[in-house]
Amino acid sequence: MTTLQSVVRRRRAVAAAGAVSAGLLVLSACDKPTPMATITVGQSSVSSEATCGGEGGSLKSAALTKCLKDKDIKTLSVDPDETVRFGVDPEIADERWTILMNGQPLLPEDLGKTYTTIPGSVFFSQQYGAQGNSTLVSVKAGDGKKNSNTVTGLWSFKLEKKDS
Repeated sequence: MTTLQSVVRRRRAVAAAGAVSAGLLVLSACDKPTPMATITVGQSSVSSEATCGGEGGSLKSAALTKCLKDKDIKTLSVDPDETVRFGVDPEIADERWTILMNGQPLLPEDLGKTYTTIPGSVFFSQQYGAQGNSTLVSVKAGDGKKNSNTVTGLWSFKLEKKDS
């Protein structure tokens, strides 16, 4: 191998290493997606990244209130006779989570598992604070402490009552 070939190979190796480094730098500048929450009814489901937060820091009351008023959320039709299934990524389960209905806690305790079910009729019952044929449902992530009031993320969905 000549000296010229050796120099060319070295330059190619340095150029390749530089390209890989530049690619990694560009990727590190991208926002990391927040964990996902999913609601499933029958064969239909919707998933979403956090409407607010979801990146570990706690949300202040004003931000939480504003987030609960967000209109740009995913919608799912629900037959009140069906079961509504909630699933969250393990990162949300590790921080403990609960379900809010129109901004109020629906469950008596927060959860540390990735999955729970609730009868569809609950989301349209006045007994649980429902009004009309649609309900705002949110998955609220905590800070990992059982029954803590700290909110680190909110994933909101709109459930619409399916006509029978």
